[in-house]
Amino acid sequence: MALQSPLPPDGADRRVGTALRGGLAGQSTWLHMLDDFSSLMYAASVWVLPAVTAITLHEAAHGWMAWKLGDDTARRAGRLTFNPARHIDTFGTIILPAILLLTRAPFLFGYAKPVPVNMSRLRKPRRDMMWVAAAGPGINLVMAYLAALLMYATIVMPDAVRPWAFENLKNALVLNVVLAVFNMLPIPPLDGSRVVYGLLPPALAASYARLERYGMALVVGLIVVPPLIGTLLGVNLDVLPRILLPPVGLVLDSILTLAGHS
Repeated sequence: MALQSPLPPDGADRRVGTALRGGLAGQSTWLHMLDDFSSLMYAASVWVLPAVTAITLHEAAHGWMAWKLGDDTARRAGRLTFNPARHIDTFGTIILPAILLLTRAPFLFGYAKPVPVNMSRLRKPRRDMMWVAAAGPGINLVMAYLAALLMYATIVMPDAVRPWAFENLKNALVLNVVLAVFNMLPIPPLDGSRVVYGLLPPALAASYARLERYGMALVVGLIVVPPLIGTLLGVNLDVLPRILLPPVGLVLDSILTLAGHS
C-alpha cells in the first residue's frame, strides 16, 4: 500500500507558506493602522478641547473688554459670549489644526473669527484699544493658571480617567501660555501690535498701522517660510521657537510657582 504524504504537492507548500506570510503581514499592517488611528484619536481628544477653548475665549475677551469701554459692536453681533460655537472659524479653528495634527506637524496653529471692534466708539480710542487687545492674552493667562490649579483635582479621579484629564489640563496650560505670548508679538494684526500702536506718537502710529495690510502674510511667513528654507539648505532656520521659548518658559515657571507646583 502506498503511503499518503501529509504534505501538499510539490510547490504547494511554498504557495501556502507565502499566503500565510502575506496574510499575517496584511493583518500586521491593519493592526498598525488601527494603532495609529487610536493614537491619533487619543491625541485629538487631549488637544481639541484645550485648543478650541483657548482660541475662542481669547476672542470673546476682546469683545467683552470693548463693550466695557464703550463699544457694543461685538455684543450686537452676538459675539459677546463664551460659547465657542459663536467664535469658531471653520478653517482656522477646525480644518487647519486638524491638518497639522494629522500630518504630525511639530506645532499647532489656529485662529477664530476676529471679534468686530469699532475703535471710534471707545471712550478713549488709543488707550482703550490697548486694553481691548491685552484682554485676549490676559484671559489665556487666567485659563493657564486655572488649568494649573485644576491639576490637583486629578488626584481624586478614577485611575482610568486621571491620565486623560491630566493631559488635557497640561495641554491647556501650555497652549494658553503659548497663545498669550505669541499674540503679544508686535506684528500686525496680532494683539501686541495694538499695544504698540497705543504707545507710539500719532504720526508713527499711523505709519505702523499701515503694516496691517501685510500682517497675516508676515505672521504666516514667520511660521512657515524659515523652516522650509532651512529644510532645503539643511540647516535649522526655525526662528519662531527661538523667539517664543524663552518668554514661554518664564511665564510657565511663574504660573506653576503661583499655583504651588514645585
